[in-house]
Amino acid sequence: MELSEDPDLQPILPGLFLSMYLVKLLGNLLIILAVSSDSHLHTPMYFFLSNLSLADICFISTTVPKMLVNIQTHSRAISYVGCLTQMSFFLIFGCMDDMLLTVMAYDRFVAICQALHYQVIMNPRLCGLLVLVSFFLGLLEFLLHNLVGLPFTNSKSVEIAYFFCDHSQVLSLSCSDTLTKNAVMCFVGAFYGFLPLSGICFSYYKIVSTILRIPSSSGKYKTFSTCGSHLSVVCLFYGTDIGVYLLSDKSSFTRKGAVASVMYTVVTPMLNPFVYSLSNKDINNALRRLHRRTV
Repeated sequence: MELSEDPDLQPILPGLFLSMYLVKLLGNLLIILAVSSDSHLHTPMYFFLSNLSLADICFISTTVPKMLVNIQTHSRAISYVGCLTQMSFFLIFGCMDDMLLTVMAYDRFVAICQALHYQVIMNPRLCGLLVLVSFFLGLLEFLLHNLVGLPFTNSKSVEIAYFFCDHSQVLSLSCSDTLTKNAVMCFVGAFYGFLPLSGICFSYYKIVSTILRIPSSSGKYKTFSTCGSHLSVVCLFYGTDIGVYLLSDKSSFTRKGAVASVMYTVVTPMLNPFVYSLSNKDINNALRRLHRRTV
């Protein structure tokens, strides 16, 4: 369905979302370039950050380009295969975002609570394995949804009540029995939502407990400042996620659902580079060194 039927917004929407998409691409590409080109950032934390930026680029590219084409051509149609493809990539890279945020919380937990053993625990082999596991968990989620969502009707009258092929909408159109659909949704919600969020909360509980034992206030601030960017992105990611899948009405594309879905799929991924670059001195210094070398 259309993002908005307001005729006054139609001329504005293409330029607005194209600008947001380009800002997102540029911001994340700069982070990836800064991390890969600066030896000071060849650490586990920034390795995970560069992979998160890559996953964000792929995540936003599954929805925004198609939405821009729909607005320009005044067509809301998508093929059966195109819908499943969009849903699949959306799930894979959305899950990677989720898992990488959890991995980054674990990295901060080890860095603060197990500081003396950090280099041994977070070795390059483990870091690479954690990124691969995040990707394969995304593939598993995509396979689970496709097994249930493949048999949905491909009649021309089918409407998806979002501006992209959201997996919850596709499952609601599936011909599979209700028990199977509910079982898949419960499993996915617990395994890909509750468990990662619980892991993040536990990590920060241990981090805060450790920081409170630091005698000086400047030491507390300096230690916790390394977690500020990650915690901000976690709040943005899960806050909009909850807004889309728990608070909005899935049966109809309401104004509240439209705002929540745009926040989750477009605005939040666009803000991540700003959150990390503006509040992170290492990234800022790396970008300055990269700029000087380029000049």
